[in-house]
Amino acid sequence: MKKNMGTTDKLIRVLIALAIGAAYFLGWISGTLTIVLLAVAVVFILTSAVSFCPLYTIIGVKTCKIDQAD
Repeated sequence: MKKNMGTTDKLIRVLIALAIGAAYFLGWISGTLTIVLLAVAVVFILTSAVSFCPLYTIIGVKTCKIDQAD
């Protein structure tokens, strides 16, 4: 699995996930929206942790500036 996410991309994803978590704990979101947004937040955290986004592979996007060998 090659890295395809850059540092800025990972930082933005983590900040969005933290904002979603804060909105949940402050009670600003509820119901089905909460479940969907928390799932998105978990995906953002996981993809940031491994520096790989499967969707980027499908659509051919790469925000990582360093080329890696296979």
